[in-house]
Amino acid sequence: MAESKVRKKAGARKQRDAQTSTPRVKAPGSRRWVPPVFITVGLLGAAWLVIYYIAGRQIPFMGDLGNWNILIGMGLMASSFVIATQWR
Repeated sequence: MAESKVRKKAGARKQRDAQTSTPRVKAPGSRRWVPPVFITVGLLGAAWLVIYYIAGRQIPFMGDLGNWNILIGMGLMASSFVIATQWR
């Protein structure tokens, strides 16, 4: 039985695509370090804020920083979300 023209075209297209396709690049390796670092930095930022609000005036270096403590705590939490984007 004769093949239809559609099949012939599809077969020729597959051969042409196989010859002209570029080799696939392998995805980067596992990033197992991301979840522990993400959680650690996020919890560190939250702990910084909690400690500042509870005992900030009694800790010498935190009292000297004043409202910069809020920026430090929020910055740590924001950086943890930036780190989380590296996880695949």
